[in-house]
Amino acid sequence: MTAAIRQEALRLGFSACGIAKAVDFPSLRPFYTNFIARGAHQSFSYLERYTEQRLNISLLMPEVSSVIAVLMNYYPPELIPEEGNYIISKYAYGSDYPPLIKPRLAALQSFLEQNFGASHTKIFVDSGPVLEKAWAMRCGVGWQGKNTLIINKNLGSYFFIGLILTSLELEANPPETDRCGSCERCVRACPTGALNTPYQLEIGKCISFHTIENKGAVPEEIKKNLNDRIYGCDICQDECPYNQFAIPSTEPAFSPSEELKSMRKKDWESLTQEQFDRLFRNAAVKRTGYQKLMRNISAIAPSGNCQF
Repeated sequence: MTAAIRQEALRLGFSACGIAKAVDFPSLRPFYTNFIARGAHQSFSYLERYTEQRLNISLLMPEVSSVIAVLMNYYPPELIPEEGNYIISKYAYGSDYPPLIKPRLAALQSFLEQNFGASHTKIFVDSGPVLEKAWAMRCGVGWQGKNTLIINKNLGSYFFIGLILTSLELEANPPETDRCGSCERCVRACPTGALNTPYQLEIGKCISFHTIENKGAVPEEIKKNLNDRIYGCDICQDECPYNQFAIPSTEPAFSPSEELKSMRKKDWESLTQEQFDRLFRNAAVKRTGYQKLMRNISAIAPSGNCQF
C-alpha cells in the first residue's frame, strides 16, 4: 500500500511522498509552548490558537491512523536576474500554490478510497493547525535543517508541503535523519542574524517576515540588510549545499511570466496598482498587497526614485 501510494503521488506530480503513524509530539511541547509564551511568534497569532491540536493530531481527526506527506517542487526553470534588480522569493514567481496542490491531494485522496476502501481523510496545504515540517520529517521526505526548512537529500529545499490525514493503517517510512552535519553556511549567510541559533528562526529578524507579514514600518536594522529584497528572502536556501541538486519544476504555473522576467529597478519603482494586479493576479504576492510591496521598495530605493 505504501509503495502504491508513493507511486501515485509521483504520478500526480509530487516530488516525494512519505508516510508516518499518527502519533503525538510530546517532545515538541516544551519548545512550542515556550516559543509562544515569550512572544517569539510575533504577529503570527494563528500559531497560538489550537496549540493542543498542533501537538495532538487526533484532536483534529479522531479516526486518524496515518499521515501522508508530499513535497511539490517549485524551483523555477528560469531565474529572474538579481544583479542590479529588486528581488522576490522564487516561490512567488508563479501562481499561488494552495490552489495548485489541493486538487492533486484530492486526487490522491480519491486513489486511497478507490483502492483501499472507505476511509476518513483530511487534506492540509498551508492551512489548519498542523505542524507541517514536523510531519514531513517524521514521514521521511526530509529533515528540518539549520535554516529551519525541510531539506530533501536528493532534491534540496525548494518545496511546498502537503499533508493527508487518513484513518487507513499504513506502513510507515523511516523518519529522515539530520544531514546538516557541521555545515553552517545558512547561519553565516543570513545578513540579519535570524538563524544565529541553528534550527531556530528568530522571526523578528527575518527578512521574509518583514517584507511579507509585517504590517508596520520595516525596522532600520532590517532595511540596511535587505540587499534589494522586496518580497521574501532565499539567502539561506541559496547557500545550502543540498540545493546544488535542485531540479527545475515541470509545473508551468510556477514559472515567471515574461513581464515579470523583464522587470528591472526602474520598473518596480514606478509600478502602478494596475500593473501590480496584472503581474500578480494569481500569485502569492497579491495577498501581501500593492501598498506593502511599494513600502518595501521605498525602504531600499534611493530617495526620490520610487513614485509611491
